[in-house]
Amino acid sequence: MTVTELVSYEDALAAYEPVMGLEVHVELGTATKMFCGCSTSLGAEPNSQTCPTCLGMPGSLPVVNATGVESAIRIGLALNCEIAEWCRFARKNYFYPDMPKNFQTSQYDEPIAFNGYLDVEVEGEIFRVEIERAHMEEDTGKSTHVGGATGRIQGASHSLLDYNRAGIPLIEIVTKPIVGAGAKAPEVAKAYVAELRELIKALGVSEARMEMGQMRCDVNLSLRPYGRERFGTRSETKNVNSLRSVERAARFEIMRHAAVLGEGGTIIQETRHFHEEDGSTTSGRVKEEAEDYRYFPEPDLVPVAPSRDWVEKLRGTLPELPRVQRQRLKEQWGLSDHEMQSVLNAGAIPSILATIEAGAPADQARKWWMGELARRSNEDGVELSALPITPAQVARVAALVAEGSLNDKLARQVLEGVLAGEGDPDTVVEKRGLKVVSDEGALGTAVDEAIAANAAIADKIRAGKVQAAGALVGAVMKATRGQADAARVRELILEKLGAEG
Repeated sequence: MTVTELVSYEDALAAYEPVMGLEVHVELGTATKMFCGCSTSLGAEPNSQTCPTCLGMPGSLPVVNATGVESAIRIGLALNCEIAEWCRFARKNYFYPDMPKNFQTSQYDEPIAFNGYLDVEVEGEIFRVEIERAHMEEDTGKSTHVGGATGRIQGASHSLLDYNRAGIPLIEIVTKPIVGAGAKAPEVAKAYVAELRELIKALGVSEARMEMGQMRCDVNLSLRPYGRERFGTRSETKNVNSLRSVERAARFEIMRHAAVLGEGGTIIQETRHFHEEDGSTTSGRVKEEAEDYRYFPEPDLVPVAPSRDWVEKLRGTLPELPRVQRQRLKEQWGLSDHEMQSVLNAGAIPSILATIEAGAPADQARKWWMGELARRSNEDGVELSALPITPAQVARVAALVAEGSLNDKLARQVLEGVLAGEGDPDTVVEKRGLKVVSDEGALGTAVDEAIAANAAIADKIRAGKVQAAGALVGAVMKATRGQADAARVRELILEKLGAEG
């Protein structure tokens, strides 16, 4: 049924309770693919990182990537899951051009991790998202549809296929139905994916960069009238690739479902495409049930049976979990909830910690990453960690400021030079001639010239209006191209004019 007008979000929530299920796919950062030795590196020529196994050639045999299994177990442990003592792979049969074998090697009724949970916080309220399963599988290839206006298969004249990505290890993390979030359901979905992304990054098993497809979310949503136990028919918005879009997709589907149901229509179980430009979704294809995939055990792979000793050894490798770390750092750094959230939103915690480890005080590390560098990352549209500057270089800039060789204005110019590829901080200082002018003779001369050129202001200062000294400080800073020590300049001005500051 086509809906021409959505109901308001408030009206939708007044009549129905949203029920969500989130399926998150995470590409693992292994050196080779899940079942063969082909490289997983990015940027190679199309179809140059393939072999008979990942192309599904007759007679080729897969071999399980041990690091992929280890990463799956560590993810499961971090999500408070039980780890299977014995599990196996299955073939998920379907035909699509980006799946060269015509089946996907996955796990069906025997996942490696199951029955876990992840706690997330929304506006001070804790929601426990229960995890149904986390299972291992392989990624598909990439289809590029050419000749159409939208980049989708509809209207395209032809398609190009790149199988470099086919076979890259994936972990699919599936939640149990999320109920009870009410009007906060979209925010809970966003918070869950954000927390999961931080967890994955902390584990070091993936960079989890959503904009690059390394982590993507399928948003399953249904509505049910209040008081009814049975869930409604769900839709599945596929491959949503940003935190904001997860929230927008859930919100749109709540309003769309309510509009269909309110008009007496029936929700179709289908996949849907999300559109970034306006936050809407459109129909994709009718959603298959599990039996449509004709799952059966993968005959070419032996079962996976991780020993309990190995599982416990891996448990010992888990880092401090992000939520625990955030609370510790918030207290340690003396930040408010809002300030800590800003640091988290900027993705700055790893860079700040690495800068502190390189010798910078915590407040200075935060100052530069959350100030000048955060501004630059926003302008360039990249993550902080992708900026061409290292924590050690930021720590060196902080040290130059602390020793008085730079002031904040000069330090920003040094950071600009490092980002421009001009070298390390000391090299940039030397090339650009950016050191603070601290020579008393040179400063005294600059102060004398400023006083002589601004006699009226000097008279005010002599008369006791010391706040007027700011104008003379500004004149000296201008004359020295911002390289003077402003505090020392002010002291000299007051000394020469016989005023007390």
